[in-house]
Amino acid sequence: MAKQVGITGGIGSGKTTVCKLFETLGIPVYYADYRAKKLMTDSEELVQQIKDLIGTDAYFDDGSLNRPFIASVVFKDQSKLNQLNAIVHPAVHEDGRNWQAAQTSVYTLNEAALMVESGGYKRMDKLITVFAPQEKRIERVMQRDGSTEAEVLARINKQLPEIEKINKSDFVINNDGSYPLIKQVYGIHQQLLREFSK
Repeated sequence: MAKQVGITGGIGSGKTTVCKLFETLGIPVYYADYRAKKLMTDSEELVQQIKDLIGTDAYFDDGSLNRPFIASVVFKDQSKLNQLNAIVHPAVHEDGRNWQAAQTSVYTLNEAALMVESGGYKRMDKLITVFAPQEKRIERVMQRDGSTEAEVLARINKQLPEIEKINKSDFVINNDGSYPLIKQVYGIHQQLLREFSK
């Protein structure tokens, strides 16, 4: 079975950009946060549990996620956030296991913002953290989501400090603009192929 490499980093660090570069090298990527959102609308069981926890306003009339409403509830109430994670994480873990079993490459990437916080990194063979300075991350997320600086900071403060992720990582990709990303990704890719092909 393919080896699993976790990839994480704070909000706005550029994880998706890095994952796309690995995909161009033929490495399949499991996007845990994207899959979580999909499961939160496609799984009847999850939908019901989320409505019971957060209220029917968690979904729009067309069945899509009312993300601003969910965020406004869980980011103000830590116990609600913990309960939501306790509902969603096991479903994503199961989905990821099924996906992984179908892969035939030497290794796969499993991308998740909260991989260290959730303990998911312990199931990985290696861990990569994508790092960018906080001011750059705030700028990127404000542009991407149309959020205010205060909103982005609130989300950053809910995540572990970058240094704690870096300390648990086998590789760090520096995305502050001073080192070419392609070079860093290619170097790590070569190292992983060597290590996993032994």
